Amino acid sequence: MKILVLPGDGIGPEVCNEAVKTLEVLAAKKGVSFAFEEDHAGGSAIDAYGDPMPDAVIAKAKASDGVLLGAVGGPKWDHHTGAMRPESGLLKIRKELGVFANLRPVAVSAALADASPLRPEAIAGTDMLVVRELTGGIYFGEPRGRSGEPGAEDAFNTMRYTTPEIERVARVAFTWARRRGGRVCSVDKANVLVVSQLWRDVVTKLHKEEFSDVELTHMYVDNAAMQLVVRPSQFDVILTGNLFGDILSDAAATLGGSLGLLPSASVGGNVGLFEPVHGSAPDIAGQGIANPVAMLLSTAMMMDELEQGDIANAIRAGVDAALNEGLRTADLHREGKTTRVSTQEMAERIREAALASLV
Repeated sequence: MKILVLPGDGIGPEVCNEAVKTLEVLAAKKGVSFAFEEDHAGGSAIDAYGDPMPDAVIAKAKASDGVLLGAVGGPKWDHHTGAMRPESGLLKIRKELGVFANLRPVAVSAALADASPLRPEAIAGTDMLVVRELTGGIYFGEPRGRSGEPGAEDAFNTMRYTTPEIERVARVAFTWARRRGGRVCSVDKANVLVVSQLWRDVVTKLHKEEFSDVELTHMYVDNAAMQLVVRPSQFDVILTGNLFGDILSDAAATLGGSLGLLPSASVGGNVGLFEPVHGSAPDIAGQGIANPVAMLLSTAMMMDELEQGDIANAIRAGVDAALNEGLRTADLHREGKTTRVSTQEMAERIREAALASLV
């Protein structure tokens, strides 16, 4: 299987390096063969190619079985605008790969309950999956732009969804709910936005026609944001659009105490894109203190997608073992209560435990 690795910027290369090492070790034991190819994305691609996501990199991604992406962006490239911003490269590769559904699982283990910003009793039992529509909505809608003279400018974006776009991502959410707790909460702003009114109508119709065995509820996005911090354990699968999903999934990602814990998978096309939720964190890049867990769990999601469930489960078992032993990178370390380890030490312990669990 061909894996394209796009380490990106900041801590991206550090955590991607550990992911590749982990796959190499586990693949050797399972007798599975991976061929890794590395290229640039984001700021590093601007430096190397003058483009945050060159067509040549897109071509490599389309020829791969899966894409691992570290993180992109940083102060070095903040002066760039429009299509030259590092983040524009992310939008481009998502659209080119046709990955219209972003999956972000958020589960808080007992070992990390005291690391959450919420009280342990509020966070207990939290295990949700956010399904975010990824290639439509206000991030891609046309027209968009700026006009007017300095001092009197206006700017505009267009939120737009079609029935087929809503149906396909809703189908992903309902299908995952059948594998999980059987509940979908569709989040919109149908009391204000015409786009959300269509969203709610389409989701309701699809539920009635194809997924009546799944429980469906609707919630306005402002209430959903509040419920995430009041009683997050009520959610099983959250289905929502691009803008709302971007905000809510990042908020949910903090429930475990650190963005360094949360993976994501972007699926729906022929090739999946797998990346941690965290950003490039340029302030800690190169110091060996980044948390590799989110990248490793994203790698596990890729293994699920490539039907390598044994390897995926081994990685998750390795993460659980390391956390249960009290090992923590700097973002989660609590003096006198946990053992602080480096990026490399955390990943190595996860690999050891993963190997031991791999049958």
